[in-house]
Amino acid sequence: MESLPVRCPACRREHAYVTPVYPCPCGAPTAPPLMRGAPAVPITHRTWNDDWVSVRCHSCGRRDQWPHPELCCPCGAVLRIAVRPVATRGITPPAAGPAAAPPIPVPRTAAHPRPSFRPLVIRTARDAVSTAALYLRWLGYRDVVQPEVRPSSRIDLRAAGLVAQVDATTRPTALRDVECLWLNALNASVAGVLFSLAGYTDEARSRADGLVIPLFVLDLTGTPQPVNGPADELISGGP
Repeated sequence: MESLPVRCPACRREHAYVTPVYPCPCGAPTAPPLMRGAPAVPITHRTWNDDWVSVRCHSCGRRDQWPHPELCCPCGAVLRIAVRPVATRGITPPAAGPAAAPPIPVPRTAAHPRPSFRPLVIRTARDAVSTAALYLRWLGYRDVVQPEVRPSSRIDLRAAGLVAQVDATTRPTALRDVECLWLNALNASVAGVLFSLAGYTDEARSRADGLVIPLFVLDLTGTPQPVNGPADELISGGP
């Protein structure tokens, strides 16, 4: 398992990044080759093509597409980790898509023991909503409902005592999205949770802190990361 130091260019915080490992169809563990010494780049605009990287299995030589390594800094920046390029000619499409990423450890401070969370690799906007639903169930929310068609309220998920919005666009989630979620939650007398693929603007993060709305960032491995205090508290205490 490869590891390298990463400095966030936004807040200058140092991180020890460990590259995710995926199982090749041949069974061998496979990881994107990180480029040491190259700076991490903040993601301000997402494209689906840029979010995937070609990785070659050193055991069988097969080349597949896997999520580009990313790191979510506590300051709110989402960073793309540099990867050594691999020639894309002759890539063999995966037979059934990448396997699930390694499980997220159960929080030590959780109110009740939880089984390990198994992420769902995100390839589409619908996958992002499905991942958020899985994560809410893992946190302990009951009767999580995912409508087939997104309602005009922009609420993607409902559960007992909760509404959630999933922003799967390629731009950082804005202040307006936070306030709209808060109003929907207030009208229904429930809590609100927000998930985003591209992170949050500074104004959105500040407003969410004031309104006590948990914010999570989703990476393409389907691993939700808390980016503010209310999100940390939700993970620790559950519903």
